[in-house]
Formats: sequence, structure tokens, C-alpha cells
Amino acid sequence: MKSALIVDDHPVVRAAIRIVLQAAGFKQIHEASQGNEVVSLIREHQPRLVILDLNLPGSNGLQVLARIKANDFACRVLVFSTHEPMFYQDRCVRAGAMAYVTKTNQLEQLRNAIRAVMSGHTYFSSLPDSFSTLNAVQTTEKQMIDQLSDRELSIFQQLGQGKSNKAIAEDMHLSHKTVSTYKTRLMKKLGVSSAVHLRDFAKRNHVI
Repeated sequence: MKSALIVDDHPVVRAAIRIVLQAAGFKQIHEASQGNEVVSLIREHQPRLVILDLNLPGSNGLQVLARIKANDFACRVLVFSTHEPMFYQDRCVRAGAMAYVTKTNQLEQLRNAIRAVMSGHTYFSSLPDSFSTLNAVQTTEKQMIDQLSDRELSIFQQLGQGKSNKAIAEDMHLSHKTVSTYKTRLMKKLGVSSAVHLRDFAKRNHVI
């Protein structure tokens, strides 16, 4: 029996994905709203497909992907996210995802991705070769972002959204001091001198 697990913290999004899955013939559909629920739910229900958001409370999607891979689960993972694929898709591929679809696309893209993944194929966006569509400054900045760890990228994205250190710490279950240390490290790595410049950097490079 075709079964799936939806991992997204927005009930409306989960409801929309459920409709798409039901139309695709999935009979057992389970849901999670936090990243730290996923491993136990996969063990319990053994879904064939996991549709995973990256922006989750608790453990973010990249951390969840790493845990799924580490546990060698048989499920196939489709990432469904608002994040720009230019910075996240390759990381998801390396972590074992079979598809990456952005939420800005029509749901038809999600249907196509589900069909491809369940047939044993991958489904990813075509990204510019050698950054040919980017100017020199953007190319350099993209390379700087690519050097960030998954956790650094997650914190950078949240700082770019204007979240406070305290809010990020609570969301990621980290200490305020740890987030502050990451923020300082990010500013050094990206060559910016203030939180405002950090947000500008994120917006300019479509990280948010």
C-alpha cells in the first residue's frame, strides 16, 4: 500500500499536499509539523515517500535529511520548500533527497515530482552552468555562501529574515551565546560589518 509522510509546519500546506497525494493513489498519509518527530514516525509507519520542508521548528530539513540517511531508511525523500534551489538543492542531493520542488511553483510540479520519485527517478531544477547567469560579484558571493555549513546557512537565512538571536536560539534549540557566535562567524566569513549588511547580503543573493 502506498504510504507517505508529510513534514511541514503549516497546516494549510499539509492539507494541499495531502490532496495531491490522495489523487496520486496514496492510501496512508501521516503528518509531522516538527523536524524532531520525523525519525520516530518513519520507524513507526515506514512510509515509501517523505515530503519534507526545509524550514522547520526543532530540527531543520537538512538535519532531518542527514538523520534519514544515517538511519538508512528505505523511504524516498522529496523536498518541498520556499528556499532558493541555487543554495539548497545541491545540499539536499548530497544528503540523499530524490527531488526538490519550490513552493512558488504550481502544484502540478509537485505532482510530477511525486510521479518521478515513485518511479525511481529524480526531479531537480536546472541550475545555471558555471554561474553563467550571475555577474562577477554574485558569483563570488554565491561561492562564499556555498562554503557555509548547513547550520551556518540555516542561521544566515533566519538572520536575513530579521529574526533576533533569541528567536533563532529558541527555534533551533540552541543557546543565545551559540547563535551569537554563529552570527559573528557569519559576518566574518561573508565579509560584512553589521546585521543590516548581513540581511542585505541574504536578500541580494536570494537566500530569503
